Amino acid sequence: MVGKIVSSTADKQATITCMRNQRWHGLGLYSCIKMAVIAGVFCFFFRNEIHSIVHEWLTDASWSHGFLIPLFSLYFINQHRNEILNIRTKPSYLGLVFLICVLSFYFLNIVSPSGYAYFRPISMIGALGAILLFLGGWRLIRFTWLPVLFLVFAVPLPRRYYVSLTMPMRHLAATVATVLLNLVSGIEATASGVVIDVLYKGQRLDPALNVAEACSGMRLLMAFLALGVAMAYLHYRPIWQRLVLLASTIPIAILCNIVRVTVTGFIYVLIHPKYTQGIYHDMLGMAMLPLAFGLYGFLAWFMSSLFIEESKMSTKDIVVRKVSQT
Repeated sequence: MVGKIVSSTADKQATITCMRNQRWHGLGLYSCIKMAVIAGVFCFFFRNEIHSIVHEWLTDASWSHGFLIPLFSLYFINQHRNEILNIRTKPSYLGLVFLICVLSFYFLNIVSPSGYAYFRPISMIGALGAILLFLGGWRLIRFTWLPVLFLVFAVPLPRRYYVSLTMPMRHLAATVATVLLNLVSGIEATASGVVIDVLYKGQRLDPALNVAEACSGMRLLMAFLALGVAMAYLHYRPIWQRLVLLASTIPIAILCNIVRVTVTGFIYVLIHPKYTQGIYHDMLGMAMLPLAFGLYGFLAWFMSSLFIEESKMSTKDIVVRKVSQT
């Protein structure tokens, strides 16, 4: 009896060790060829959407973070490679139904005169999820749903929605920056929409300080929101802490943008306007990333320090010895 227990324990340990050592190259030639064919057909079918998105990443700095999003998705999948490589996939024909519906919606959106271009790349992401459900079933979706949905952060928003979102943020940044500028003796600032008129020592500064679209904070907001989802997913925390960290990305991004506009205003007034343009403007924007990460990290540390959970009692190893018969 004791020998069976020891043998069973050894088998379990060997299984755990095998699971830990799983690598993608262990899929086998047939599986790799199958995945390559499916990926090739998928990329060929949606080649126009992929080209359009990549072109937007290259030409619009507000969406340059899009290059990192697929890499993060692949990293998420790699984090669960042991579970993915050891599950017994069971195809779900519900995924086939979803795939047919998504492709139908995609074609209708193309041929319809009132078609909405934004839904085309979204349909591509939906098709990817439907393919995974069809081929791998719900067990595979359990470990891949977030990497698939995470790709939405790489899809540029329609221009009119992007402008409608950036305008309130520009107004807020201009208003707060104006209040802070007026705290300095000799500076009189007045905000008119997104334009700040400044009088310094009785002399009007020309041109006025304009909170441009690039200073709206939308670029930082989208990139940091994507990063917040990634950090909440990767770091083991209670669910409520993950939700708090995720929700905090929006006010932190807005706060950092207000700091950026305010600092730009002081540089514009007290130093020289040339240091608020070109490479200086871009460097100041990049400097907001460490500030945002610092605030995010501080919040994470504060919640971890404020709420200390009781650690689970570690189980002691049980050593079974075979007692010799007398």
